Amino acid sequence: MGFWANVKRRLKAATAPLLLLSVAAFFGWNATQGNHGLVAYAQRQVMLAQVQADNAAARSERDAWLRRIAGLQASHLDPDLLDERARAMLNYADPRDVVVLYPQTDKLF
Repeated sequence: MGFWANVKRRLKAATAPLLLLSVAAFFGWNATQGNHGLVAYAQRQVMLAQVQADNAAARSERDAWLRRIAGLQASHLDPDLLDERARAMLNYADPRDVVVLYPQTDKLF
């Protein structure tokens, strides 16, 4: 048997294992580095945690606004408290109100 026949026989014997090894390497690389691999999975988990945190913040803000809106409904609104708050914010007094003036003290600042 000649040298080239021996090389040809060895190449023929190694072709199938090399082909299967390259296919396994391709799928192994895609399992870790591909679009749906382990690295992409870890990145999606980080994004999911961030989106869940944003969702929780948005829900708490929405709940705060819903509580404020619920306080403005006529069934929950106290007219006396509303009148008192409006007068305090607008710095108005009713002519029938008794206003007590305090003496002006020395300002520290």
